[in-house]
Amino acid sequence: MKSQTQTKQVKENPKRKWSLQDFEIGKPLGKGKFGRVYLAREAKSKFIVALKVIFKEQIERYKIHHQLKREMEIQTSLRHPNVLRLYGWFHDAERVFLILEYAHRGELYKELRLRGQLSEKQAATYILSLAQALAYCHEKDVIHRDIKPENLLLDHEGRLKIADFGWSVQSRIKRHTMCGTLDYLAPEMVENKAHDYAVDNWTLGVLCYEFLYGNPPFETETQKDTLKRIRNVDLSFPASPLVSSEAKDLISRLLVKDSSKRLSLKKIMEHPWIIKNADPTGVCSS
Repeated sequence: MKSQTQTKQVKENPKRKWSLQDFEIGKPLGKGKFGRVYLAREAKSKFIVALKVIFKEQIERYKIHHQLKREMEIQTSLRHPNVLRLYGWFHDAERVFLILEYAHRGELYKELRLRGQLSEKQAATYILSLAQALAYCHEKDVIHRDIKPENLLLDHEGRLKIADFGWSVQSRIKRHTMCGTLDYLAPEMVENKAHDYAVDNWTLGVLCYEFLYGNPPFETETQKDTLKRIRNVDLSFPASPLVSSEAKDLISRLLVKDSSKRLSLKKIMEHPWIIKNADPTGVCSS
């Protein structure tokens, strides 16, 4: 068993000058638009991490210098059990490397696609974990703006971790950039209006629906129709699968067009459906 001192070498050295020689590189974990993610081990401590490799050529091509810098600064500053840690970064002539916490079970998206939908206990546990993590982020003036199953990872115990802060922003004033992923956009974003932290609250309603029914609530075959349904908050609940009235109540109180009337994160955590179903430890068994 590794000592606490060994496992803390990576965690508590964000300003250390790392290089590729400090890591033993393992299997690829995934591929994104700008690069790849690999399983890796810090050579001295044997501490397991995920190494995200971003090619500088892609950074130049898509002009994401500012976005990447902001993502790294925000994620490095966050310390919450349901937020994926960014331990540090380094670069060489061609690549930027992000040293990330390793989430053994990967994307929640894959689990959701495999199962079709989740039980109310699993869904409530994930929503509670998300509400707690987002409350922490919002206290630090961080809005994530792209919460979706692909950006939610699971550790070896099944604990949820928010990842990918590429669209996140740290601000006390309303923002105007339309960003995120279509099915999860709040009405104020769709209508190009100023937005704040309430866009994250909206997304919890979308996710809760998707966890229980298997698809986002406003999904259609065309982008135009999806945008229209979001704009009109065209929400309906199918007869199958059978979902409790308490879960529907939570979803209905989050998917509200007026952002000021959306359920707060505190109220989500206190909602009867959450209290009845969620595991407060945040651990979901497979």
